[in-house]
Amino acid sequence: MNELPEIPTRLLPGAAPELGAWAPLAVALAIGVVALPPLWLRLRLLVTLSHELGHAVVGLACGRRFRRFVVNRDMSGHAVTSGRPSGLGLVLSTWAGYPAPAVLGAVLVHVALAGWAGTALALSALIMLLALVFARSWGTAGLVILAAAGALAAGWFLPAWGSAALVLGLGVFLLVGAWRHLGVVMRSGGRGDDPAALARATRVPAWLWLASFVLALAACTLWACWPLWTAGAA
Repeated sequence: MNELPEIPTRLLPGAAPELGAWAPLAVALAIGVVALPPLWLRLRLLVTLSHELGHAVVGLACGRRFRRFVVNRDMSGHAVTSGRPSGLGLVLSTWAGYPAPAVLGAVLVHVALAGWAGTALALSALIMLLALVFARSWGTAGLVILAAAGALAAGWFLPAWGSAALVLGLGVFLLVGAWRHLGVVMRSGGRGDDPAALARATRVPAWLWLASFVLALAACTLWACWPLWTAGAA
């Protein structure tokens, strides 16, 4: 009971933390996790969830219905929305998948360096728990619950600088992971991947959709690098 008054202070934004050497360490570890196949294959779940929820959130915003999402054993996944079989809503919801982890990653980098890490962890856990409604397998539900529990535990037990370093590393991981996801579809994408689906829906070549993903990820990367650059220059 004595810790209940601490809940608002843990969840509300605070002063920007002094990360010192922890900032470059968090960035390096995040890049290392993406680069090492054994770690990437286990932790890419977070990129997959962001990708599928990107489809879902944009689909809902465009008036489509989010039916379900599934995470496979190899940590790949797919989301299903329903609505008009053509039109802007379908195109936007289909396009949103690959940029979603990069957008979220860039936001987390800014949040971590601005003192909002605890709030970000709590909101991330809440969003994942709400997404359980659309999980359609016990494995998917279990992975989502595990990720949500990890975010809550980190926000509660870590000190402010620890939460900030974790959220910073997570943001970089999502951003770099988005590039790795995109690289895979650029090298060996098939008819079931988003660029091919967009080409069928719009008659615009898949390579142009891939180019749009590259531009979106590049913009997110530049936006995320700005506070890291200014922090290092200071």
